[in-house]
Amino acid sequence: MSQPVPEQPTACVALADGTLFYGRGFGAEGTKTAELCFNTAMTGYQEIMTDPSYAGQVVTFTFPHIGNVGVNPEDDETGEPVADGMVVKWDPTLPSNWRSAEALGLWLKARGRIGVGGIDTRRLTRAIRRQGAPHVAISHDATGKFDIEELVRRARAFPGLEGLDLAREVTCAQSYRWDEMRWAWPDGYVRRSGAGHKVVAIDYGAKRNILRCLASAGCDVTVLPASATAADVLAHAPDGLFLSNGPGDPAATGEYAVPMINEVLDQSDMPVFGICLGHQMLALALGAKTIKMNHGHHGANHPVKDLETGKVEITSMNHGFAVDSQSLPGHVAETHVSLFDGSNCGIRMRDRPVFSVQYHPEASPGPQDSYYLFERFAAAMQARAAA
Repeated sequence: MSQPVPEQPTACVALADGTLFYGRGFGAEGTKTAELCFNTAMTGYQEIMTDPSYAGQVVTFTFPHIGNVGVNPEDDETGEPVADGMVVKWDPTLPSNWRSAEALGLWLKARGRIGVGGIDTRRLTRAIRRQGAPHVAISHDATGKFDIEELVRRARAFPGLEGLDLAREVTCAQSYRWDEMRWAWPDGYVRRSGAGHKVVAIDYGAKRNILRCLASAGCDVTVLPASATAADVLAHAPDGLFLSNGPGDPAATGEYAVPMINEVLDQSDMPVFGICLGHQMLALALGAKTIKMNHGHHGANHPVKDLETGKVEITSMNHGFAVDSQSLPGHVAETHVSLFDGSNCGIRMRDRPVFSVQYHPEASPGPQDSYYLFERFAAAMQARAAA
């Protein structure tokens, strides 16, 4: 089964079940194998491509206008694109935006990432939903020569993300300080100054805007690598511990992250806040389990209900694994759930300021529906200091 072949196709998307999609390549030439997901966001393609949580994945964008505002250095969530490639409906046009510094295709080419345009993304999205995040090989060749059997073989040989600890591949090499705050008109990004709550942030694949939100909430942030031990954390005498987002199977990362978190919880009463993979790490440390989702949640339009206030937030999500709410122990409360499928989106300890959410409050969903979580973390540290 394959999509009708356009004139002179220069790209091919081969699914592990043998389904083929032909299109037009842009960005780098070559072949990549990965897990295929779809993202429903209407904006933020550059932030998505540079989000470390997308390691090992190719992103299908359901919104057709991709590339129309170009790219610029300010919107990178990390130093380089992390997603292995992108698939879009329409070929990217020349950018038209006052912030644009480079065209999307040139940006991808310089960074070794493949783009495929001219694809029936609605049909491809249905295939992803039906198959459950299929394994895929994408290829871009300007001559249009493809070894289809080899592409399908490579897609089938991709091991998948289950059991993979990808946090070690995207984490920082050494610790560093962070003081840049959120973007604000007219000055853009500014640095925070003065005293603040001392926060150690564990980098499992941290997005820059998460660190900016912590700084804007009054935090003096020190970032440590994913492999940091409890001794490394406590040596900084922090007021709070933050657990970042990241890619891969939480059970694999949890082999070293969970003992660290539990040791910190045993030795300190400091507030703890986690996002995305950090949420899953905290849940595992507290005795819950994680599960692989069929096709995950990826988008900027996901409604989440706060079970404790009744408030509904429009959130940004990017995860292929979830916390199994049925496995939560008695001392842990479920605080948020997805209104799409009822999956867990937040937890807290019943007797301590330790909490986490599955979604991304820093990604401006709503656009500010979820920023209160950073303020809650800061308030918990302030209350501890005043006690």
